Amino acid sequence: MKIADQIQQLREELRQHNYQYYTLDAPTISDYEFDQKLKALQALEEAHPEFEDPNSPTKRVGGTVTKNFNTVTHTFRMYSLDNSYSKDDLEDWEKRIKKRVEGPVEYTCELKYDGASINLTYEKGQLVRAVTRGDGVQGDEVTANVKTINSVPLHLQGDFPETFEIRGEIVLPFEGFTQMNAARVEAGEEPYRNPRNTASGSLKLQDSAEVAKRPLDCLLYSIKAEKLTIATQFESLEKARSWGFKVPKEAKLAKNMEEVLAFVTYWDQHRHDLPYETDGVVIKVNSLQQQEELGYTSKAPRWAMAYKFKAEQARTQLEAITYQVGRTGAITPVANLAPVTLAGTVVKRASLHNADQIAKLDVREGDTVFVEKGGEIIPKIVGVDFQERDPESSPTAYIETCPECGTALVRAEGEALHYCPNAASCPPQVVGRIQHYISRKAMDIEGLGSETVTLLVTHQLIENYADLYTLTVEQVLPLERMAEKSANNLIEGIEASKKIPFERVLFALGIRYVGETVAKKLAKHFKTIEALMGASEAQLVAVDEIGDRIAASVVAFFASEEHREIVNRLKTYGVQLAISEEKLANQTDLLQGKTFVVSGVFEMPRNTLKKLIEDNGGKVSGSISGKTSYVVAGENMGPSKKAKAENLGIPVISEDDFMQMIR
Repeated sequence: MKIADQIQQLREELRQHNYQYYTLDAPTISDYEFDQKLKALQALEEAHPEFEDPNSPTKRVGGTVTKNFNTVTHTFRMYSLDNSYSKDDLEDWEKRIKKRVEGPVEYTCELKYDGASINLTYEKGQLVRAVTRGDGVQGDEVTANVKTINSVPLHLQGDFPETFEIRGEIVLPFEGFTQMNAARVEAGEEPYRNPRNTASGSLKLQDSAEVAKRPLDCLLYSIKAEKLTIATQFESLEKARSWGFKVPKEAKLAKNMEEVLAFVTYWDQHRHDLPYETDGVVIKVNSLQQQEELGYTSKAPRWAMAYKFKAEQARTQLEAITYQVGRTGAITPVANLAPVTLAGTVVKRASLHNADQIAKLDVREGDTVFVEKGGEIIPKIVGVDFQERDPESSPTAYIETCPECGTALVRAEGEALHYCPNAASCPPQVVGRIQHYISRKAMDIEGLGSETVTLLVTHQLIENYADLYTLTVEQVLPLERMAEKSANNLIEGIEASKKIPFERVLFALGIRYVGETVAKKLAKHFKTIEALMGASEAQLVAVDEIGDRIAASVVAFFASEEHREIVNRLKTYGVQLAISEEKLANQTDLLQGKTFVVSGVFEMPRNTLKKLIEDNGGKVSGSISGKTSYVVAGENMGPSKKAKAENLGIPVISEDDFMQMIR
């Protein structure tokens, strides 16, 4: 047999055995036999590098070292899920669904595994990329690390699409987590706190050989592609399983909400029998066509809902209440607790939100309190054990001056939070604004992190984000943990940020209430910073989806002489404060004032079609209403959307009709 054939045969055998063992949990050979075949393949590949295959079974042992993880924009945004906590929540959700779609609605119920979300891309049946969820719009590429996870297929089998993405969770089974901690304790090291954080941290280890040592698993649940022949979510799970993915078998098709609730009740009682951490159930509308009709809000799909199991609660003592100052001057009270274990982590702090919450709970220093996570990242206090209260205790008096700079706090009418108005020189506000400016969604300055910003401010090298552009290598070299290479990287990263587009610069300025989406709308409408700075509240409110509160905040920001000076400095340093000519060349007002609903499958990618609408001045909406100007219909357009458009007399046009419209 030829060498190339021997190598190929061994690879196919090892892939099949790997699938039998890690995905089907039904091994057909012993571990020793598997290891011998793997060693034979390694020897052949080393002797014949001309037959290199990046997805060979030998690559699972790792060895690739990644210094920096590249940021990758997701082709299909990874949305969050809305949460529910009761039967009533789910029934209300179903009512909203049935108002939007016609006919019976079935559901796919899946367990919500608590791990690290991952997006895998396959081309011609081979794994080409693995990206973390990140902020949902973009994440970090961790392909080398994910390739070491045995349940992630490097090659697929069956009738898979040419190109597609599949999403799931990287999890660490309890058994493997226990073994890892036993080894750490034996070595005199601190044990890991919980499986979820350990799994998430594993994906960002620089040495993939270290990741390979960890018994990670990958559970898949969502296929994404421009065109799919699959009709339902449950069918997509079965298809993914047939292609070689590890898809949890606990998923169930529910004909109605009663069957959904039965699934929820069963797993709320039996979740501790599972080999992985799970914190709830995800319920999805089964029909992909109905999913398409329901669409998305700005944050989550309307067709899916997470039911969260009742949060774990702990009882501990509130030792002190302290106050944090945010970059906008907002004051957040924090409860400092006697350490207590909650959901696998040691909790020492919990949010108290605001003065009203403290008064509502009547929480005081020295109280015994109840703490829970309840879907929150930061634990919160949910109650006080009044029987344990010291009868001599006094109600909590909320602070009146800033804990950082001593300035008297203000609280605007109708606002929940107190604010420190000393934006110019209150240290946490100064540092916070610059940290926001350099953050990933804003200027994304490589080589500059939050700790370095604090050092730069502390050493009086900068007072605001415009000062960043005056820094030199010589100035930053003396800073703690700053070598010549990292100093050069920092200055180069600042220089590179001058190419960041206007809409992200506008978000980076840190104007209150101006998030990513609002910044894009303002940049697109006004096109230059000068036009925006000169806009009145009335002109701002005239922009789509800009309300009174945002308009007032923008006007107040640019009314400040200090802010105007900083913006002018940024302009002189070469920061992009206008939409580029190239971008302007691709934009028109042809569709100004028109609202489009896009429904169905198209020749061009759906995101491209939506971008064309927006680039030509139109607005894209997820649902049909009396304000809709046109419905752009592709193949498999939802019948209820079509009927609604006809009833409202809204023109339904094809993809070709739309292209003629913008030509």
